[in-house]
Amino acid sequence: MLLNPAIMALILVSFVVLLMLLIAAGFAIQLLRHWDMSSGSERQLRLERRTYLISTLLAWAFSAELVSLLLYVYNAESMSGQFVGAMCAIGVLNVNEWGWPTLFLKMGIFFSGAAWLILNALDNRGYDYPLIRIKYWLLLLLVPLVAAETWLQLLYFLDLQPDIITSCCGSLFSADESGVAGDMSAVSPSLAMWGLYISGALVLLIGLFFHRTGKGGLLFGLFAIAAFVIALVAIVSVISPYIYAHPEHHCPFCILKSGHGFAGYLLYIPLFAATAWALGVAVVSPWRHVASLREAVATGGNRLVRRSLVMFFLFYLACALYVYNSELVMQGVWW
Repeated sequence: MLLNPAIMALILVSFVVLLMLLIAAGFAIQLLRHWDMSSGSERQLRLERRTYLISTLLAWAFSAELVSLLLYVYNAESMSGQFVGAMCAIGVLNVNEWGWPTLFLKMGIFFSGAAWLILNALDNRGYDYPLIRIKYWLLLLLVPLVAAETWLQLLYFLDLQPDIITSCCGSLFSADESGVAGDMSAVSPSLAMWGLYISGALVLLIGLFFHRTGKGGLLFGLFAIAAFVIALVAIVSVISPYIYAHPEHHCPFCILKSGHGFAGYLLYIPLFAATAWALGVAVVSPWRHVASLREAVATGGNRLVRRSLVMFFLFYLACALYVYNSELVMQGVWW
């Protein structure tokens, strides 16, 4: 096992977050068994007071998960020089079979945690806590995910062997390779660009429709997820080659390097934030018919959709600028 401050911090954060969620899960079980808003008993009052404490605890826990996701990618990128064959984070994540599942779990927990915090904020604005049972059931579903992520991450770091020869991004993200990475690289630039344009236009139009009418929140969330996936495919297929000015270089991680102006952060941070807030719109909008939440849904939903649209706009603007300013010319050659 390789040890460095970033790895130790990631392991520590994961165990602390898991401990926080286990504490919250214990409270959730008590609450689901005994919560009764019509009761004025001491136990009910104690549950109501502890709800705010647990909410604060979970806000810190899920914020730490966001930092953990960023640090995990940064650490993989920074360790690329320690493994033979690795040119970027791809090679480090390929050192053993636990690297990629850990990354995907961290991404899933980030989106799930963001959606839960938004639902929790909405519920706290209702005087009768109408969603309290739903949100704590959802919290219980999140605990196994966090436990699995903690365990997989520990296995990944424990099995990091510096004498292993790993594969570089050039071999993985190649149109000739089989698998998801190869399939994404093999998507034609024209198809990827049209998909990016059309999905971007649709998600922006649906978001504006929701902002204007208050309808279509679930549809906006679903389209945002589709736009997120299409955007990742487009980054691999066409945006990254434009940034590298090399038509065969598709790696979605090398764009995080300083040599490319940290372009990846300018793409990924707005994209992830936009998708998380869009999921928040989808989570919030179904509860407009609850009397105590009607106004909170209207104001909160509009605020979330504005944030999401601004982030989506920044993401598509960054993509357009990288294509426009690139020295690579693909029009008329590859598409």
